[in-house]
Amino acid sequence: MTLTVLAKHLIDLVLHIDRHLQVVIAHYGIWTYAILFVIIFAETGFVVTPFLPGDSLLFAAGALCVGSVLNVHLLVALLAVAAVTGNLLNYAVGAALGPKVFRQDDSWLLRRKHLDQAHAFFEKFGGRSVILSRFMPIIRTFIPFVAGVGRMPYGRFFAFNLIGGCAWIALLTYLGYFFGGTAVVQKNFSLVIVAIIVISLLPIAVEGFRAWRAPKRA
Repeated sequence: MTLTVLAKHLIDLVLHIDRHLQVVIAHYGIWTYAILFVIIFAETGFVVTPFLPGDSLLFAAGALCVGSVLNVHLLVALLAVAAVTGNLLNYAVGAALGPKVFRQDDSWLLRRKHLDQAHAFFEKFGGRSVILSRFMPIIRTFIPFVAGVGRMPYGRFFAFNLIGGCAWIALLTYLGYFFGGTAVVQKNFSLVIVAIIVISLLPIAVEGFRAWRAPKRA
């Protein structure tokens, strides 16, 4: 499968994630809990999988809890565990590898650009970045890794991780649960997903623009 075909499949998955998730629920029933758990754990736990859907998946999952075998409260609890434990694994890997990862060039596993962006974000916001990054695609996958590399105190990281992980899961899932079933959202679900992605990427774009303007001002 070429990169172009793969990209098309990923775009289709994100834009029509509600349809794909409906198929999963129809085929696997309560095992959907396990599938969603693995996806959220992988997106937050493995620094090489920042491309997995997070925000859009949570919103769609919350919306599809209405009238399905899924219970939204159980789903939120399970996915919060996935998000928190995923970050703990990511932190442990970063702590094990140490600062030497910043001296390596790009590879098929790790993009140096994303790592540097996460490091700059972490340096600017400190411990708060663990919470804030939860609502920022790509950055949220790299922040716990960078926190581990920087040897952020484990207790402090755990507290921020717990708050951020639970808030992220609960907010997006319950938003989908309460508003995803409305007629307006159902008719424009793809547009809503695009809006969620744009809003979540906006802070990254703003920070990137500021970084681009800084040398010129200097």
